[in-house]
Amino acid sequence: MQNTPYYQQAFVDYLNKFVQVKEPKSLYSPINYILQLGGKRLRPVLTLMTAEIFNCPYENALNAALSVEVFHNFSLVHDDIMDDAPLRRGQETVHEKWDVNTGILSGDAMLIMAYQLFENYDSDTFQALAKLFSKTALQVCEGQQYDVDFETRDDVSVPEYLKMIEYKTAVLVGAAMEMGAIVAQASEADKHNMYQFGKNLGIAFQLQDDYLDAFGNPETFGKQVGGDIIENKKTYLYLKALEFSNDDDKQQLLHLYSLQPADQTNKIETIKEIFDTSGASLATKQIIEEYTNKAFQILEKLEISDEKKSLLKAFGQQLMNRNN
Repeated sequence: MQNTPYYQQAFVDYLNKFVQVKEPKSLYSPINYILQLGGKRLRPVLTLMTAEIFNCPYENALNAALSVEVFHNFSLVHDDIMDDAPLRRGQETVHEKWDVNTGILSGDAMLIMAYQLFENYDSDTFQALAKLFSKTALQVCEGQQYDVDFETRDDVSVPEYLKMIEYKTAVLVGAAMEMGAIVAQASEADKHNMYQFGKNLGIAFQLQDDYLDAFGNPETFGKQVGGDIIENKKTYLYLKALEFSNDDDKQQLLHLYSLQPADQTNKIETIKEIFDTSGASLATKQIIEEYTNKAFQILEKLEISDEKKSLLKAFGQQLMNRNN
């Protein structure tokens, strides 16, 4: 097995061969643009890594890894349109650089291209990959719809929120790992367990992202700290603060989440204080640890060497080690 930077570079090299100037340029240029905007390439790395865990050369999994990344970026193009987001990874979003119609059509083409990549495998592998992909893609859409619905609801529950982040974010992490296991022709039990490992780690990662959005170091977090508060997003922190707060703090929290002041500084600081004093911050740290440990416990069920289990655990710890 190789280290993460090795897989990242191998994937980017393969991606660069995939990205070609084709006609009509107005369709393919936005696709090439979003695919080359960078990012950690976490999901495709997981696909390549998982294939090698089951003694399959990572090169065999490059098309599956690329499918995951193309689909992920398709979802970002459409999410950015829905959110009217101006920036993605510090650059103009596709619909801002071109227009909304271009973003919709280029996104649609990416979804089809993601499926096409499975055609490079034999019929049994193709069927297994396509079946998993279809299920996952639909769940991601369901998760996005839950997220949209939650914006106008005041009665979102913690289980509903956890289901939303599972579908919107974590299932694609699980699927990325299971795809590597499918390509490697691992056992049904191992494929299932790799999916569960990835899914639970994905939930932990998203919960940590929510936490760092409020309490992360702005110099190292990579995004605007307090962004979820500015957008009045009902994150796990917010839901637990409502659950734990006294009546006064609860009413203040509800009131602040109904406002969009020109200067958000006081709003952000007041809400963060309520997150802390209510115990919501501590509860969020605890559930992050709970899902991380759940992922690590699944590793014990895998029919792989202890050395490989240790490598997967180290990867998970590295992923979750974003404390500032």
